[in-house]
Amino acid sequence: MRTTVEDAAESEPVVVMREPGTGRGTWAMGSLFEHLLETGPGGNHLGVAVVTQPPGLATPLHRHTNEAEAFFMLDGRMQYRAGSDDYDLYPGCFIHLPAGLPHGFRTRGEEPVRFLAIVEPGHLLHLYDEVGIPASQLRLPGADGQSLDIEIPKWNKVGPRYGLEIVGPPLPE
Repeated sequence: MRTTVEDAAESEPVVVMREPGTGRGTWAMGSLFEHLLETGPGGNHLGVAVVTQPPGLATPLHRHTNEAEAFFMLDGRMQYRAGSDDYDLYPGCFIHLPAGLPHGFRTRGEEPVRFLAIVEPGHLLHLYDEVGIPASQLRLPGADGQSLDIEIPKWNKVGPRYGLEIVGPPLPE
């Protein structure tokens, strides 16, 4: 079975089907990224992952200069800032972020947050592979994960190659 759209010739249609719990996992930002649809480096197809994040996680306000993102909330709550607007996301909510729009979020509540992340072009998901580590299991990392002391310098080095620009602090608690 092909696992990436790039495995096929550009004109050849490819079907990718995944059963639950069979995607490749990456631990980054204290989170789990279960890759469902991958594209090769530099690929222009969609990338899709189920992302699980712990309570209280916050990203700095940032933008992606090359990619559009969309999230569909499966579990938990998230406060999301997109441009100058704030949104409360809960299961069933969908948000689309065009390329270049500053955004950031903070997970809320006591339980992990799960959402379907869709990016185009999909190579943005390779950023998490470069800064994170392969997940030994499809769960949130524990002591076997990577410390932020090791990960943050990787973000600073690798992020600009993917058009990631930090433009402000994380959302307050």
